[in-house]
Amino acid sequence: MAKKLHIVSLGCTKNLVDTEVMLGRLQEYQMTDDSTEADVIIVNTCGFIDAAKQESLNTIFNLNEGRKEDSLLVMAGCLSERYQEDLAKELKEVDIFTGVGDYDKIDELLALKQSRFTPQVYLIDGAERVVTGSTYHAYIKLSEGCNQQCSFCAIPSFKGKLNSRSLDSIAKEVEGLVAKGYYDFTFISQDSSSYLRDQNVSEGLIHLIKRIELIDGVKSARILYLYPSTTTLKLIKTIADSPVFQNYFDMPIQHINDEMLRIMKRGFGKEKTIELLNAMRSLPGSFIRTSFIVGHPGETPEMFDEMAQFAATFGFDRINIFSYSDEEGTSAYKFEDKVPAKTINERAKKLGDIASAVEVESLNKLVGTDILLVIDGESDEHEFLLSASALLWAPDIDGEIYVNDREIEGELTYGKVYCARITEIIDKHPLATITGDA
Repeated sequence: MAKKLHIVSLGCTKNLVDTEVMLGRLQEYQMTDDSTEADVIIVNTCGFIDAAKQESLNTIFNLNEGRKEDSLLVMAGCLSERYQEDLAKELKEVDIFTGVGDYDKIDELLALKQSRFTPQVYLIDGAERVVTGSTYHAYIKLSEGCNQQCSFCAIPSFKGKLNSRSLDSIAKEVEGLVAKGYYDFTFISQDSSSYLRDQNVSEGLIHLIKRIELIDGVKSARILYLYPSTTTLKLIKTIADSPVFQNYFDMPIQHINDEMLRIMKRGFGKEKTIELLNAMRSLPGSFIRTSFIVGHPGETPEMFDEMAQFAATFGFDRINIFSYSDEEGTSAYKFEDKVPAKTINERAKKLGDIASAVEVESLNKLVGTDILLVIDGESDEHEFLLSASALLWAPDIDGEIYVNDREIEGELTYGKVYCARITEIIDKHPLATITGDA
């Protein structure tokens, strides 16, 4: 009888790809949603900010509490990498520790019942993945590490400098997934717009776009995590002209006040940031997601108000809000002009309300428009509703569409692209009528 595996992937979609690599190495195991019957439990942790670190630790403690005797509990990923020595001493609940360099060796570590931290971050190159959560969409990792020096970010301290995959490696992975029926791809990394800069190529994403366009079977693609100072107008135009890549722009700007951007070491000011955003906004059917950090050391009430006003009026489609987290190993950690926690919470609440209103405004603009969507399956909301994703949007990130009517005959196929019309918005969920085949 096959041993049973329970695996939890926390944090970002980059972590999810690494989890899928581990699944590719453990296909002899039988997957189970019940951790209490698992022979092996793996938690791929996140160590980005305090909230993510606490979630990772709570997950470890909760899974340990109910696990069966003689099972193995494995702690992998960013948190394990970042605090490997401390965790190995303090977390007696964990049997095997591993970081961000041995995802493709997880089967060996389980066989040896051995912890290991390879100094270099694991970079996908030909590893077989088990893609989860979709029959048509997959995330593709472009690189590891980051060359930026943002004051608030600890990731370069444990993931190192930018290390880009080759175009051939990425194309080969996409071709392999297309052969399995996948046609929609989201390209991700810590700083995607710096792709190939470590190999002295200044417009790596443009080369990537041109290469992916040559692959038969790729119907749709998008890029996440553009960095303002490495995103160019030429790149934006290349995306706009592409028959494959969506006019989808995820560019976390973090703030808009010039002085705060300087303090954050973002390498870009307000004027240039707005120039890029306006270029994106001018494209037909464009979708813009961004992120803001509230309460960074040195943020005055006036700085925050400027950011809140910009967030409310620019015309974003989605906004993520992060409260500043004081992280060891960052330059901001040493700053003395810290914003009180109460003030950070108040600002996060205010900006969160703005983000919610911005999303509603964006969704309301869809009413009466025609879109392309993919039906994912039955909705958890009601038995008469189907769950779908807009082809423009990033799956599992930008929201869910409910299909409640159709104008075509025959059975609807899950994982297929259809033409649809948005009829109304209910609680941030668009309702759609299928109008025809795409």
